[in-house]
Amino acid sequence: DPHGKFSIDPQFGVIRTKKQLDHEAQSVVLLTVQSQLGDSPVYSSTQVNISVTDINDNPPVFLTKSDKVTISHTQPPGTAVYIAHAEDKDSGLNGAVKYSIASKQSDAFSIDPSLGVVNLTRTVFEEKQKEYILHIAAEDCGSPPLTSLLMLTAINLTDRRLDSLAVKIVILDINDNSPSFMSSPLSYVMEDVEVGFLVHHIVAKDPDEGRNGQVTYHILSGNENKAFVLDKITGLLTTAQFLDREVQERYSLTVMALDDGSPALSATQVLTIIVLDVNDEAPEFLKQLYETAVPENRDLGEFVVRVEAVDRDAGLNSLLQYEILPGAGYEKFKMTSDSGELVTAASLDRETQEVFSIKGSSCHDLGSPSRSSTAQLYLTVLDENDHNPLFAKTRYQISVTEDLEEGSAILDLSASDEDAGLNGEVMYSLIDDTYGAFAIDSVTGSIITTKALDRETKSHYTFRAVASDCSTHFPRSTTVMTVLIQDVNDNTPKFEQSYYKASIWEGQSHKTDIIQVFATDLDSGLNGETEYSIVSGNENATFLIDSARGILATNTGLDYENASSYRFLVLLASDRGTPSLNSTATVLITVLDVNDNPPVFSSPEYHVHVKESIPIGSHITEVSAKDCDAGTNAEITYAIISGNDRGHFCLDGRTGSVNLTKMLDYEDTMKFTLVIQAT
Repeated sequence: DPHGKFSIDPQFGVIRTKKQLDHEAQSVVLLTVQSQLGDSPVYSSTQVNISVTDINDNPPVFLTKSDKVTISHTQPPGTAVYIAHAEDKDSGLNGAVKYSIASKQSDAFSIDPSLGVVNLTRTVFEEKQKEYILHIAAEDCGSPPLTSLLMLTAINLTDRRLDSLAVKIVILDINDNSPSFMSSPLSYVMEDVEVGFLVHHIVAKDPDEGRNGQVTYHILSGNENKAFVLDKITGLLTTAQFLDREVQERYSLTVMALDDGSPALSATQVLTIIVLDVNDEAPEFLKQLYETAVPENRDLGEFVVRVEAVDRDAGLNSLLQYEILPGAGYEKFKMTSDSGELVTAASLDRETQEVFSIKGSSCHDLGSPSRSSTAQLYLTVLDENDHNPLFAKTRYQISVTEDLEEGSAILDLSASDEDAGLNGEVMYSLIDDTYGAFAIDSVTGSIITTKALDRETKSHYTFRAVASDCSTHFPRSTTVMTVLIQDVNDNTPKFEQSYYKASIWEGQSHKTDIIQVFATDLDSGLNGETEYSIVSGNENATFLIDSARGILATNTGLDYENASSYRFLVLLASDRGTPSLNSTATVLITVLDVNDNPPVFSSPEYHVHVKESIPIGSHITEVSAKDCDAGTNAEITYAIISGNDRGHFCLDGRTGSVNLTKMLDYEDTMKFTLVIQAT
């Protein structure tokens, strides 16, 4: 007991408090008590544990007496908007704090009694109230104790204690509304207004408050030529330059209304501005000079020409009427005022007057004041077609060579027509079948080849040429054309075969015929006459050919053993044209063998040494002969014709192999001489 808060009766051992105890400062006291018997130096001790019981002597305390919080007016029910907190130094129920709203302006708020969390019970948007004052009370849960252990002094009963807090809740406006256009999306303006003229007042509303509801106006598109200016504060749209309906009669401006919130919200509207017409444009003829032609001798009311003008204005300002201004010859024509069609008012005669030049054709619009313009008419009277074309001759004959190139002119025909203009222009054509070989220039009358000519296919052509004008009322003029095709050496002699084969026995006499070749040439005359010759492969002049008939014959004796075949790489057939044309063929001559050569041994004598002890069947030697002939004439057989009387040896007739067939005995016979024949 360092602070001397307790005392003890030395005789009875009663412990009493000497000072006020404070549970919040020290909740447990541990005292050591000693006991001594008389003056005995022996003593004993014990420990006393004293718990200081809490009484509700401390109120809850808020850290501040007032507070402020800001929320959005769009917060949903159940949103926590504030947390109230008070501290109570007591413990247990005495220190447990319970919260409540002592007074409030709206039932939009509630508080959690244990946690002190203030929640929205509903949205505050409908009330349009900018702030709320909430008085929040904090009360502990303490109560006076019924008994007190080890407490010898009386304790006064206490009531529950509390504290309060004033909270101001400020409602902020959220920019949750876009501007909405109230003004019309359509406006009209005359095209002759001055610069700065008020065209339209654009109005948009925003239900938000403050800056969130302040709207400015902007043109997003459609004003590329900067024809208009928009005051972004007032929304007044005025002209920035002179308007011209004929250049642009409609503007589509995309206008944006933008509030000043963060983030900013906007709305757009397409404003259509229609420019109204003023009669400020004069009619304009599509052409200043109209030229046309009209046939003579036609009935009244014959259509001549239609003049046309355009007026860029609209409505009555663009409706036009036409008329002919007085002048020379104008009385022969009249004009429809609405359509601008000019028709004849009298029959025209080209021989009397061929050309009419009307100085003025006028048109005016129906605007006020009316505007007008003029154009000139130049009219030509066309001639009637009363003559037909005539050729100079009724028949033509011409010879051409067949090697003319395609497109070559062979004759220029000419026919004349006494009419004028188109009636006097002669057109040429061909009738009858030309087999696609000829055509005529319809304007010049020149006859040209349209493909390569070939005399061998067709040697002459007969057809008719026609001269006609544009009329269908008069007979046409015709003339007969005969074209003779002259031959050109354009065909090469062609052999019946490109490769000939023949054979002949060796040893034949000179000039023995072997084979006859034949080539044809489609040309005529000398161009088609064929001559034959040997160009190569006859270096030793072994053969000769009849130049006219193409018969190939021997020129020398042939020996199979010297050459078994001859190949003429080029056998030439040429015509007699200029230049000469030729073609080639190949001839293979095979020389047939005659058995005119005997076999010849490789050696006239064969010497062989053998031991008498060699066994029967042993190979002794082999003889060989060759024959220069061919085929069966060169197939050799062998035979022993003498020297083998006792049959010691045998000979293979095909190979010439000599083998032992009987044992040898040196003491009996030391030497054998065999005569072998090759056949």
